[in-house]
Amino acid sequence: MAREDARFCSGACRVAAHRERHAVDPIPAELRALPRWVRYDRRKRPRTVKGRPASSTNPRTWNSYEAARASSVGVGVGFVLNGDGLVCVDLDYCVQPDRRRTPLARRALEVAGPTWCERSMSGLGLHIFGWYRGDRFDVEGGRRDDGRGVEVYGSGRYIALTGRTVRGKPATLGDVTALVDELVG
Repeated sequence: MAREDARFCSGACRVAAHRERHAVDPIPAELRALPRWVRYDRRKRPRTVKGRPASSTNPRTWNSYEAARASSVGVGVGFVLNGDGLVCVDLDYCVQPDRRRTPLARRALEVAGPTWCERSMSGLGLHIFGWYRGDRFDVEGGRRDDGRGVEVYGSGRYIALTGRTVRGKPATLGDVTALVDELVG
């Protein structure tokens, strides 16, 4: 039992708090700075930081990254895409259980270049975030490729984030125009 005036219950709690305070956040600063964050529940439904239903099209239900991270509602944080050119390329079932990537995933990561990428909640998919500057693809809503498990979203959607950055990818957002054009253009 710790002293009454102790800040931590044990040495292990003190070490854990210190590590958490000094850990590098895997989410890119460009995303963290935008007030487009929601929480999500176990069924991946978006929630406000107070627990009410959130909308991917109503900015009044979004919050800052700090508020979303501090909230205990649901099981995680999600980022809302609002049509400003920031897109998420969502590749489903492109990572095998042994962590080997499919040829599609390897090609997508190569073409995407230096931009932030994370593993999806299942661990079997990838989310590649970046800026789309082309004119061949309407990023309003989303676009699904036929049969390959490729989705590109630019607005009216939120992405449930994991923060499990793909090794070798920076914590910054790059230009993914070539990738989007190759996959769905």
